[in-house]
Amino acid sequence: MWRRGLRLSLIDLARRLAPRHLPATDGPDAPAYPRAAVAVILAQDSESVLLIQRAERADDPWSGHIGLPGGRTSPSDADLLVTAMRETAEEVGVRLERQQFIGVLNRVSPRSPFSHLVVVHPHVFLLPEPPPIALSGEVADAFWVPLAQLRDPAVQGDIALELRGHQLTFPAYHLPHGVVWGLTERILTPLLALA
Repeated sequence: MWRRGLRLSLIDLARRLAPRHLPATDGPDAPAYPRAAVAVILAQDSESVLLIQRAERADDPWSGHIGLPGGRTSPSDADLLVTAMRETAEEVGVRLERQQFIGVLNRVSPRSPFSHLVVVHPHVFLLPEPPPIALSGEVADAFWVPLAQLRDPAVQGDIALELRGHQLTFPAYHLPHGVVWGLTERILTPLLALA
């Protein structure tokens, strides 16, 4: 029963994001931090979102975290939409097309005082079905999570983390693949509210 309602809400999500269909840009009030873009890839037939687990790397502040494909902008990127598409192709081998882009979500930045400062622009894409995945060395795993699973109160709850000797609590999704928190949780939660 939830499947039909959710499919309709993905169509409604595309309509709601339509006014925000331009690639993300920084306005005059934007923080002067490095910019990044992520791809929120939705598969219509399975009503799911693509998440990745970053590879363990000493030079990556988000090493091992579950997140969305994406990364920092490059001087050769025409805009942040290109950044999201390029990074997705590099990390998981999915070549997104502009006609699959349905809109942007509000930009987010890390809230932890110990995080690297970056402004992340989420770009939402709607695909008919999950495409094949080809992992790069930056990504340890990639998996599709049904949106209905993220809406399940049983997977929603806080996570307490010790960061540089400080105990901090963050909202999170507790999934079989691991815990989704931080920037990714702050992108997915408004997405679910819009759908």
